[in-house]
Amino acid sequence: MARITVHFEPDGKTVELESPATALRAAELAGISMNAVCGGEGMCGRCKVIIRSGEVRAEPTAHLSREEIRNGYVLACRCYLDGDATIEVPPESRLEGAPRLTDEDALRFGSTRVLVGEHRPYPHDPLSRKVLLTLPPPTLDDNLADQERLFRELRREREIPVMQMGLAQLRQLAALLRQNDWRVTATLGRRGGTVEVVEVEGGDTSGRNYGVAIDVGTTTVVAHLVDLNTSETIARQATYNSQIQYGEDIITRIMYANTQEKLDRLSACVVDDINNLIAGLVGSAGVSLHDVTFALCAGNTTMMHLLLRLEPSAIRTEPYVPTALAPPVIRAAEVGVKINPRGLLGWVPAVACYVGGDVVAGVLVSGMARSEKPCMLMDVGTNGEIVLGNKDWLVCCSASAGPAFEGGGISCGMRATRGAIERLTMTDGCRIASYSVIGGGRPAGICGSGLVDLVAEMLRHGDCLDRTGKLSMSNGSSHVREGEDGLEFVVAPADQTATGRDIVITQADLQNFIRSKGAIYHAAECLVERFGLGFQDLDRIYISGGFGNYLNIREAIIIGLLPDCPEERFQFIGNGSVQGAKTMLLSQPALEDGEAIASRMTYIELSTDPRFMNDYTSALFLPHTDIEKFPSVWKELNRQG
Repeated sequence: MARITVHFEPDGKTVELESPATALRAAELAGISMNAVCGGEGMCGRCKVIIRSGEVRAEPTAHLSREEIRNGYVLACRCYLDGDATIEVPPESRLEGAPRLTDEDALRFGSTRVLVGEHRPYPHDPLSRKVLLTLPPPTLDDNLADQERLFRELRREREIPVMQMGLAQLRQLAALLRQNDWRVTATLGRRGGTVEVVEVEGGDTSGRNYGVAIDVGTTTVVAHLVDLNTSETIARQATYNSQIQYGEDIITRIMYANTQEKLDRLSACVVDDINNLIAGLVGSAGVSLHDVTFALCAGNTTMMHLLLRLEPSAIRTEPYVPTALAPPVIRAAEVGVKINPRGLLGWVPAVACYVGGDVVAGVLVSGMARSEKPCMLMDVGTNGEIVLGNKDWLVCCSASAGPAFEGGGISCGMRATRGAIERLTMTDGCRIASYSVIGGGRPAGICGSGLVDLVAEMLRHGDCLDRTGKLSMSNGSSHVREGEDGLEFVVAPADQTATGRDIVITQADLQNFIRSKGAIYHAAECLVERFGLGFQDLDRIYISGGFGNYLNIREAIIIGLLPDCPEERFQFIGNGSVQGAKTMLLSQPALEDGEAIASRMTYIELSTDPRFMNDYTSALFLPHTDIEKFPSVWKELNRQG
């Protein structure tokens, strides 16, 4: 194979590699993060680059307009380099790694809600604890070995049936005890049913003990730094999951991780994200990294596999059997997470391939597992998870909604960060009345909550959108026009945007979005009907996740994403994943409750349920084919008409 040289502008970076290779691979080697959210399969159309010179073979694609093709644009993942080349990477095709979010964004993605009257105050019993000991020196009458002497004093402090100590600590124990006049601090960490003496330090360090609760999400990673002595949350940070450059959803990432090298690459991405967050947390709080002794993660089952470098391929193929649902507590250093060198890392147990520890954590903090009446938890995201039940029974399912709620698969969609339209109102005739932009200023795109508002408002005002989700120019709205691929709705014209381009929603975008909302609603409906219930029988419907935090309940009902129930029955719990992980980190009984929830939750596989597949199309209307399921919406739309 010939060696070729590829130069990237405006970065000024040059890389050598063997040909033939894709432009995407060359960019990766050059350290340029491309927005290839489909994992380089040519499906998303986000990795557009401009060939300035060189020998290339570009596959035809529908993702490029005629004008772009004339100007030298190609998809980096579908462009093969046969010789030296110079390539320009435009701003819209870049994914700048996983940028640290601002404090405002960290609160946005990591915010939690206190549930009035339902949250159980678990006892303070953290998974890592420091104990100050003054051991009696050995004598001829009390000649216990050093390890047994230490264990004896610890057991005098509290009941510890099974205790262990690692060889590295044991080797230094004798000198440490004698050099510090038998006054030491022991760090105890929970590893299942065993308590490990993680570290022994000279003197009194018991006042400095911290843990990190981490929500390892498909889109974002959120971390909270907690004082394990006081239960106080002292810092919060969030970042985008930089695995997104290899795939926007979990299935794409599983498909990408088809070699050990690629699996290691995905693991390294999220480990780097976690380490950057922890470094930022301890830096802002003035805490030593050495004093962070435990990290507890919650996330979906795929994220667990990718972080721990477990083989993930069986997750996406029948009979859907993962490598593990409840992996053991390990040394954080084993996967490269940088806390105390002997610090521990655990994972909230999962239920099934598509219902992970993040859902278990949400169920814990919602209180629904202790409720007398049936309740529902809806985690609305790329992979929507639904849990139904009460203190006596719990069932769950998942629905592959796709990334539309997080801006993926939408022409001008973006994640809920600065520059995204998150709220929108209209007047009659489908005219935009107002919109709000995260962070203020001009919009760069529209995020999930903005899309919900947009579709609901279009349905309310004028006849530019019918209940099948089809755009129409019949009402003469100036916002509906003929685009290159059919009708599209102009949300913001180019002269009002941050990008200098129109922000539009195309007919294809609308159909994609309706499929996503239909999958979530129909999964919830199948679950309640399977157990002889209706939505009206539910005492409470909890909404979790970063997207759910900013969802307008009424607008979500209008489009048929949420069931037509009184709004007071819905309750946001925010980021239940990080809140649940934090609750368990601070209390062994809470962790035991979480483990019990995971073990008694029954998973229903909807993909093999004929009724689900047959009836799914009924949810692909606004709000639904059967309008009688949405009486308040029918009444409102008739009144509007």
